[in-house]
Amino acid sequence: QSFDSFSLKSPRDNLIRLILSADTKVGIVLLIDGKSEPHEVRLKISKDLLTIQHQEVVCVTGSQCSAKERSVTLRRQEIGGFGLSIKGGAEYRVPVVISKIMKDQADPADQTGMLFIGDAILRINGINVENATHEEVVQVLQTAGDEVTFTVRYLRKIPAFLKLPLIEEGQYSSIPSDQSSTASSPLFDSGLHLNNNSTNTTPSSPSSPVSATPRWEKRWCDSLAIPLLLARISLYTPGSDQLRPNAFEVIAMDGISSGVLQCYSIQECADWLRSISTAIGDLIQQHIRMTNKNLSLYEQIVHMGWVEERIQDAEFGQHYQSRFLALRGPNMFLFSGPPLSLCDWARGEKMYDLCETFLKTHKVRNSYRYFLCANIRLPQEVDLRDMRPCCFSVLTGTGDSHYFSTELAGDVALWEKAYQQAQFSEVQRVGSKTYSCVWRGHATGLTVDFNLGFACFEANSKQVFWRYKFCQLKGSSDDGKSKIKFLFQKNDPRLIETKELEFPNLVAALHCIHSFISAKVALVDPLFVESQCGGKMQIYCK
Repeated sequence: QSFDSFSLKSPRDNLIRLILSADTKVGIVLLIDGKSEPHEVRLKISKDLLTIQHQEVVCVTGSQCSAKERSVTLRRQEIGGFGLSIKGGAEYRVPVVISKIMKDQADPADQTGMLFIGDAILRINGINVENATHEEVVQVLQTAGDEVTFTVRYLRKIPAFLKLPLIEEGQYSSIPSDQSSTASSPLFDSGLHLNNNSTNTTPSSPSSPVSATPRWEKRWCDSLAIPLLLARISLYTPGSDQLRPNAFEVIAMDGISSGVLQCYSIQECADWLRSISTAIGDLIQQHIRMTNKNLSLYEQIVHMGWVEERIQDAEFGQHYQSRFLALRGPNMFLFSGPPLSLCDWARGEKMYDLCETFLKTHKVRNSYRYFLCANIRLPQEVDLRDMRPCCFSVLTGTGDSHYFSTELAGDVALWEKAYQQAQFSEVQRVGSKTYSCVWRGHATGLTVDFNLGFACFEANSKQVFWRYKFCQLKGSSDDGKSKIKFLFQKNDPRLIETKELEFPNLVAALHCIHSFISAKVALVDPLFVESQCGGKMQIYCK
């Protein structure tokens, strides 16, 4: 079913934005699950759970509470008829349902307390009309007599195109009680004046009220609960860069999906995304804190969460696939799903040395407006690969490159900050890195030391050929293959000395040098240093 085929108008603002407490939010959205027609449900979010609720009619008193079907006998009034209206029909692949109930003491349907908006009419005086068209049901009721027994069952998933009210509304126009033949439409409320010409009948005697009449109520009942711990949000059509209009999907850690949840406006969608993403983020931080209690100081998790990786394969071409990314200790890990035990960390798909990686962001400036507006084009100057507006790349020392997309604008900044923190901590911890290289035909090594700077030494004798501090590096360039040219300032500020080295792994050396220089620069930023010098990180900041 296409999203664009619905005219989404909010049924009631007070239903959509009802806040029960500071920790609980509820509202009405459209559920598109691919199994039935799109229909309205109620969402409820708490600190750790997203619950989808459907309306149900439940028996609260009486002896027939186990029955899903209800039989109600009504007498047609001269003014107002049965006091209800109907919509739907087999031509729309739904049974005829009650669409209005007049709220008046004289109206039969309202007096019984056993009929509700959304009830599907299964039988009329024993005549099976469950698969009848709208016009056929109208004709059956036209000659059904003044006393009619309706057998109904509440239609749990009411198609949104019927546009039934979610609460029992009053003061509808009355339904004529004469036997005249009037035009009717399955998508507009029709009076109950139907002719008994159905061929699919199963006659039965009309039911009559019993002394212990059951009492029924319409309530919101839980149908699906999604744990938010390590859950993820998806705003896009799976695998693509096509944004769902005002819609999203919540997928639990075990893969259970909420179905596509479509909101009635951009603002409502943004509100739900903010609430759900905040809850997921809070739970991830709690999980990290608990896990870190069992890890050594140098194996601490800095951040982890879901991303979408843009990949290329022969069968599907360019597409996105969910990945779980984690920054822990000296490494960046890539998983197909969250690691739930210490053993799972050893089974990651990829693991990279943080000192030899480089993160680059591709976020659109002021990207909020791009997230929920599917038809807005991205600025051409942004170095994005498709229509997803918030992305970042990770280049690794092994030559691999990963292009990740996040769902929300703040996620890119969060990953960038966490990456800087993790890389800074690892540079502080290791102190130095050494890479084999060739200088002037000699087999040498280059050591990058956080405190001492650069030192080039002979491979066998370890004799130091030259040494420079970080502050003496005035520039550098590389040929993209194996060589790096350094420009160092000597003691005389007017003299610049060039050193050209050849590396077997150019990318790893370049990323490492960048990591160490970035860490040195970060020490100049008092806010960054202060953020690192909390809790267990203070060992690095002495």
